[in-house]
Amino acid sequence: MATHPLLTRLGIDLPIIQGPMSGGGSTPELAAAVTNAGGMGSLGMAYLTPDQIVAAIRKTRTLTSGPFGVNLFAGAWQSAKAVDPEPMLEVMAHAHAALGMPPPTIPQLPADPFPAQLEAVLQERPAAFSFTFGVPDADSMALLRQAGIAIIGTATTLREGRLLAEADVDAIVAQGTEAGGHRGTFAGAFDVSMVPTLRLVEQLREGPPVIAAGGLMDGADIRAAIDRGAAAAALGTAFLVTPEAGIPDAHKQALQSAKRDTTVITRAFSGRPARGLYNEFIAMLDGRAARILPYPLQNALTRAMRTEAGKQGKAGYLSLWAGKGVARSRPMAAGDLVRTLAEEMRRVH
Repeated sequence: MATHPLLTRLGIDLPIIQGPMSGGGSTPELAAAVTNAGGMGSLGMAYLTPDQIVAAIRKTRTLTSGPFGVNLFAGAWQSAKAVDPEPMLEVMAHAHAALGMPPPTIPQLPADPFPAQLEAVLQERPAAFSFTFGVPDADSMALLRQAGIAIIGTATTLREGRLLAEADVDAIVAQGTEAGGHRGTFAGAFDVSMVPTLRLVEQLREGPPVIAAGGLMDGADIRAAIDRGAAAAALGTAFLVTPEAGIPDAHKQALQSAKRDTTVITRAFSGRPARGLYNEFIAMLDGRAARILPYPLQNALTRAMRTEAGKQGKAGYLSLWAGKGVARSRPMAAGDLVRTLAEEMRRVH
């Protein structure tokens, strides 16, 4: 099989990319293991400070000499709080009590962290920079190009793909409805952006190279995406059950215990739509969606709960992000998973 030019641009042998998972899933160990096995690892850095981003990139470089990517949230930040937080605080008080925590308070939101985070990325110059929730401004894109960093945007619709093409990205992640974690929708209503992964790949393939993402769990899935026009595939949920992934053990156990797809799209944890396993906290907000605060305020409000739940091993209060293929998760070392995926791709072809 001929190597796609995008793989050459990224410096990788296999069309396998470990999806960036902000909030702890991504670790230097995971990114390096995937890269060392011939794919491309990724670091989800949206919640880190510039100093933490620099430290994580440098640690990854001690573990691999190969290419890896860094991901940030380029949009959706709202500092204004023109909402009444009391109804949501009432819900959170019950969740905190269940975990033995003091009552919640409304956190103070800092300014949009993206500009300073991007400066750290430009300083360290990883092989690739990917983003979601929007498109960086023209000046930021120009600086990334000048640094020689491959630029990868996220689209959930054809319209978003066209906007990314106009911004001159090197590749587009086609985030299908099956994808776990946050929806990257930024140009239009969320509820009309739920396009299945393979269909979205077909819609976007006439533009920049496409990286399929959403519900892809094995080599046959990757091969199907490539047959539809994708240059590569990004897998997130498949890598969450590896020992190198940084999510709490309770999250990993919930993924491995899933015998079928019980994922739902919820705004409960962050204020933005995201796909994860249905659990107690989501149930607490069933029929009460109007109480949920906008992103990033809701995300900041639930952070202490999620942190404590991880320490206590209580999956009911964790954001159990997962894609629709969760029941096919296979716990194994990340490098072994990449090699298994590659062998499965060869067998299918």
